[in-house]
Amino acid sequence: MVRIVRVLPGGIADAVGIRNDDCLLAINGHAIRDVLDYRFYLTDTSVSLELSRNGTPYAVRLSKGEYDDIGLEFETPLMDKKHTCANRCVFCFIDQLPKGMRETLYFKDDDDRLSFLHGNYVTLTNLKDADIERLITMHISPVNVSVHTTNPELRVKMMKNRRAGEVLSYLGRLADAGIALCTQIVLCKGLNDGAELDRTMRDLAAYFPALRSCSVVPVGLTKFRDGLEPLQSFSPEECAAVIAQVNAFGDECLAKYGTRLFYCSDEFYVRAGLPLPAEDFYEDYSQIENGVGMLTSLASEFSFEMDYLEENLERFRAPRCVSVATGVAAYEHISALCQRLERAVPGLTVHVYKIVNHFFGESVTVAGLLTGKDLSEQLADKELGDELLFPAVCLRADGDVFLDDMTPAELSARLGSIPVRASKSDGAELLHALLGITEE
Repeated sequence: MVRIVRVLPGGIADAVGIRNDDCLLAINGHAIRDVLDYRFYLTDTSVSLELSRNGTPYAVRLSKGEYDDIGLEFETPLMDKKHTCANRCVFCFIDQLPKGMRETLYFKDDDDRLSFLHGNYVTLTNLKDADIERLITMHISPVNVSVHTTNPELRVKMMKNRRAGEVLSYLGRLADAGIALCTQIVLCKGLNDGAELDRTMRDLAAYFPALRSCSVVPVGLTKFRDGLEPLQSFSPEECAAVIAQVNAFGDECLAKYGTRLFYCSDEFYVRAGLPLPAEDFYEDYSQIENGVGMLTSLASEFSFEMDYLEENLERFRAPRCVSVATGVAAYEHISALCQRLERAVPGLTVHVYKIVNHFFGESVTVAGLLTGKDLSEQLADKELGDELLFPAVCLRADGDVFLDDMTPAELSARLGSIPVRASKSDGAELLHALLGITEE
C-alpha cells in the first residue's frame, strides 16, 4: 500500500476520480509496494486499481496505452524507503568519513530498485529468494552487483555479513534467467587480490553472456581509519602487476567470447605511471561510471571537438585567461589537453592547478572527492584569470554544494569573486568551457 500525494489535474487518474491522499493497494490483483511493482503492472492496457480513501476500499477501471502515465505522484520516487546496507565492509568508504558532515553522506544504500533505476551497485545481501524471483519475473536488467570476491568465506570476512557468501548463488539464478550482470570488484591488498582475483574473474566469466562487464578498482583509503581494518594502498609496482593480471585474463576473454569483460579503473594506470589504453580497448565504455576509460573518453571527445575548432572559434573572444582545478589523478591528462588547445588558439591562456586532497588525505586523488575548502585554500594565491573551472563531480547530484557544504558562490567569494564554473567529464564541454563558450 502506498499513499498518493498528488493527482495531476487532467490526467487519467483524475478523470476516474482518484484523489490526493488516497492509497493505492493493488493493480490487476497484484499488491503494490514500490515503484517496480507500479511500473511493471501498469503496463497493461486494461487496468483495475484497488484503492482506499480514509480507510474505505474502492476500485476503478481504466484503459490506457501500454506506457501511458496515469498521473499519480507518491511520497518518494521509490514509493518506499531506500533499503539500507546491512554489511560492514572492511573497505567501506562511508565508514572513513570524518564526523560533522551532512547527514545524507552517512547513509549507506543497498537497493536493487536503485540498481535498475540509477545504476547503483548492490551486494545482494538485502535480497531474499522472493526478491530474486521478482527481478526475474519483471526481467529487471541489468543488475549491477558489487561482487568483490566469489570465495564465499572470504566474502563473509570482507563484508562482515553472514549471508554474503550464500547470496552468490543469486548470480547464477539471474544469469540463467537472462538478466544482464554488470559487476565490480573493489580490490584490497592482501585480501581479494592475487590468486583470489584470478578465482573471482574465472567464476564471473563463466556467467557470460549474462556477464556484461566487470570493473576492478583500488580500495579508497582516507586518513580517517582509526579503529578500522588496517588496509594498505597498492604501490605503483603492485598497480602495474594488477593491470597485467587483469588484462591477461581480459585477453583470454576477448579470444574466447569476443569481449574483454574485465577492466582496471583509470586510477590503477595513473598510480602505476602507465599510459592509458586506446579507445578501442574499452569497447562500449560499459564501466565508465566506475572510472574505467573515463580519461581516454575525455581525450577522445576533446580531440573530436578540436576538429571543429574553427567553428568553435567563431564564439571565442580573445584575450581570455582561464584556470582549471583538478585532482592529482587527472592532472597530467587535463594539463595535456589544455596545453594542446592553448597552442592552437592565439589569445588563450590556461592555468591548470593540481589540488591535493588534504581533507580526506593525500592518498585520495580522484577529482570527485575534492572539497571547497581544499580548492579555496590551494587556489588563494594563484593566478586565476577570467574564470575558474572545476570538475562538476565535486558537487552533489543537485549541483549546489561540495562535500563540505561549501557552495560554488562561496568558493567564488573566497577567491575574490572570480566567476566559477562546474565542468562535466565530457571533452567537448571542457573545450567549450576553456574557450568561454556557454552551452546552448
